[in-house]
Formats: sequence, structure tokens, C-alpha cells
Amino acid sequence: MLAVKTALHGGASAPGLVACALCCVLWLGFLSIAHRRIRALSATATPAPFAPRHATAAVLCTLALAVCGAALVL
Repeated sequence: MLAVKTALHGGASAPGLVACALCCVLWLGFLSIAHRRIRALSATATPAPFAPRHATAAVLCTLALAVCGAALVL
């Protein structure tokens, strides 16, 4: 919501809307990874370790969201 508010503050611009849409897509990707991990943790008493590609995707989503957030603020 803060990304939308920031992107639309002072009028809608193409770069602001693209950054906002990118933030939304990245957030949904991060939520998907987190949901898979939560399901894996609750499925068994001893869950499998977090897959390196999923951990990498979560880190990349977090970093990309930080960059998008900084771009929206500046």
C-alpha cells in the first residue's frame, strides 16, 4: 500500500507505476516462497532443510523489494 501511495503521490507517472507493479510482483513471489516453507514446516515433525534455490529466491526478492522501495522514495 505504501508503494502505491508513493507511486501515485503527485500524479501517476509511468516509472512510478512500473516500480509499484514490480514491488507487487516481488511481494507475491516472496509470499509464495514463504507459504511453501510454512507448509513444509507444518507437514512433518522434522522438515527438510530449506532448498538453496528457495533461499536464494527469498533473498533476491527481499533485495529487489528494498531497491524498488528506495527508487519509489527517491
